[in-house]
Amino acid sequence: MKARFRIAWPGFTLDVDLRLPEKGVSALFGPSGSGKTTLLRCMAGLEHAPDGFLDIEGQVWQDSERSIFLPAHKRPLGLVFQEASLFPHLSVRGNLEYGMKRAGNAQGEGFDATLDLLGIRALLPRDPGQLSGGERQRVAIARALLTRPRLLLLDEPLAALDIKRKQEILPYLEALREELDIPVLYISHSPDEVARLADHLTLIENGRAIASGALAETLARPELSPAFADDAGVVLETTVAAHETDSLARLEFPGGRLYVSGHDKAPGSRLRCRINASDVSLALSAHRDTSILNTLPATVTAVVDADAPGHVLVQLQLANNGPLLARITERSRRTLGIAPGLAVIAQVKSVALL
Repeated sequence: MKARFRIAWPGFTLDVDLRLPEKGVSALFGPSGSGKTTLLRCMAGLEHAPDGFLDIEGQVWQDSERSIFLPAHKRPLGLVFQEASLFPHLSVRGNLEYGMKRAGNAQGEGFDATLDLLGIRALLPRDPGQLSGGERQRVAIARALLTRPRLLLLDEPLAALDIKRKQEILPYLEALREELDIPVLYISHSPDEVARLADHLTLIENGRAIASGALAETLARPELSPAFADDAGVVLETTVAAHETDSLARLEFPGGRLYVSGHDKAPGSRLRCRINASDVSLALSAHRDTSILNTLPATVTAVVDADAPGHVLVQLQLANNGPLLARITERSRRTLGIAPGLAVIAQVKSVALL
């Protein structure tokens, strides 16, 4: 997917040029006002950028140089905003049937599979007013999918939900990542959502893409840490190796192993973990007299100033190329002689299971 847009307004300019994967979840991350939603509206055809180009799997939807602009209602895409915007006078089934009719999907292609994917079969006879916020969003996503889109756009779909409802819908969004064969563009300013759902990450700041790449690689770049503030860290793809007798689960990944509080996933299951830089300390040698279970040999690859005064961010390379970040004080850096090429022990104080 190729997307290039430039819009100049008084006080704000959007100027981006992106190459995004044709499958999986690509997250647009950035603070409010950075241009994420404007970019999404350009891709949807709701905003006509005078200088723009959009190619979805070889189909050109916009090319300003050739005066091509496919209007929004002719673009085969699904769009879901913060509010589900279901038709209140229609049942859940009626809302879904509307989506199918709009796309000429009279035969209901994919109807049963979509119901199962989003777990909404039991909701079909209900009215939107009888649904929780998470249920409404799942129905909205199902309606978008039943239009048979070439691209699914999700504009902060969890922003209006409380923590409980977010936890309810996140597993279904993870299922979308695994099951869909179309690209999904996911807008968020939540690092946890991005870490859990995204395959590809684009950081938007002041209308420009300051970085774009595979999630793990982009998160591990220390110079980008100011974009995440206190949430700077890395994501590791692990496998549940075993459940220990003392209620700990052993996770393995290229570069080492981690012990976490018991998890209900069976051995062999994949599990995504997030390790914040603030939860990693460094030592020059392994210690036996410590309560920290997770210690990983690593090599320092870079040291940059952190966003907090008197602190630095250290980029580490684990065995087999696994990345890690550690936030330490400048005094500790000087005392330990932390510099690129130094072998250290990374002590992981906390692991967030996603």
